Amino acid sequence: MSLTVTSETQNMPPSSPSPGASSSSSSSCPPTSSSSEPVTQTSSQVNMVIRQDPFYITLDASALLAVSILTVLGMHFVHRFVLEATIISVPIMLLIHNDYLNFLKLGPGGTPPTPAGYARLTFYRLFTIRDPLQAPERDPSQLPSAGILATNQLTDSPNPNNDHRTTASGLPYRPGPRPSVAGLAPQRQLNQAGPLPIYLALRSSLESLVQKHPSKFVTATSCLEKHGFALFSRHPVNVCGNGEICHIHTHSDKSMHMNLHPDDIREVLEKGWGERHPMAWSSGSGKGSGKGKGTKGGSLWGWLGWPVRSPVPETFTMLLLTNAVTKTDENDLRIVCKIIEAAIWYTACEKVEIVPESVEASARGS
Repeated sequence: MSLTVTSETQNMPPSSPSPGASSSSSSSCPPTSSSSEPVTQTSSQVNMVIRQDPFYITLDASALLAVSILTVLGMHFVHRFVLEATIISVPIMLLIHNDYLNFLKLGPGGTPPTPAGYARLTFYRLFTIRDPLQAPERDPSQLPSAGILATNQLTDSPNPNNDHRTTASGLPYRPGPRPSVAGLAPQRQLNQAGPLPIYLALRSSLESLVQKHPSKFVTATSCLEKHGFALFSRHPVNVCGNGEICHIHTHSDKSMHMNLHPDDIREVLEKGWGERHPMAWSSGSGKGSGKGKGTKGGSLWGWLGWPVRSPVPETFTMLLLTNAVTKTDENDLRIVCKIIEAAIWYTACEKVEIVPESVEASARGS
């Protein structure tokens, strides 16, 4: 994966796996044990940018002269059809090559980093939804019947009893501009990557949840990403990836994917904390515009009614993290935990509280 990294050097000790933790890399990955994805710690303040290079061709004077001479000679000595095909195919092949390199730069994900994997994603691009910031419509026959985020908001700080006060105004707005996002599988933030201390604290918080409810939840390697730390429900109601609730992109930007109720997706989108996955179209019957039940994608092919089934449900949502390494980290972590609680609510119809671990304590203990 190609990265542009600027950092303030601050050596941190390497992390050690928690006792009894093990990783799972099988695609079927039954959630039976904790994940032990390796974490490389180099700095607590890192600005990581995943490069996506634009396609361009630069010709100096000699190269331009050579191309002109070859074109003129081809007009006289090469069959017209061959010359036309060459002129059209060369830039197309260069464009595909550049796009394939950008696909590889996104890093490991659910799609094999091979030409076959790239070709599969190129096919799915024909059916991606047009507006990833528009929530899907609610299915009244599906459980749970409503989301929970719009009626619960964390205050800036917990009270002395570690209970988080709530108001009725939903999530706070995500600070700062929206990051750039690219890719299908993998889908990544190109900038504003989540800081390592928040990732460590979030992972510790989810592991504490599993220890508190071992009969309900388990952590393992993501079934959808094939890499990275994930939380699973042992008894899911809405099944995706063997009950996968959410996963973290451990080896790159630290963003997340999860399934949410349409009400909660709307709240997350409106407050700037995420966007729908480009392949989160409905696989039901009918035609549509990429929103609501019965649509097949937001492209022209969705309108034509091509029966293409998406590998992810239409509730699949990307959670965008912030890259601030300041005192606001604690508040950002509480917001992320609240959104994960909503993912648990949608996946397992279980209302639980995730107690956020201290960011500073997690960084020191790692």
